[in-house]
Amino acid sequence: MSTINVHEDALSFATFPAGIDVHWETQVRTVWNASECKAEEYELVYEVSWIPELGAWRRFLCSQRKVKG
Repeated sequence: MSTINVHEDALSFATFPAGIDVHWETQVRTVWNASECKAEEYELVYEVSWIPELGAWRRFLCSQRKVKG
């Protein structure tokens, strides 16, 4: 099971060409840790950007951290 939270903000620290829609998505995902034989939850933060050259949306993983339970 996973949850998705979408957070859209004006980005003051990054410069993108005008007309490019950029937003951030945070997902909490359960992953299997094979070395420790257990499931763990991780918070993944993605940058979602429109790439005009490809004519498509792309997701880039910006950060991940283990969710403390």
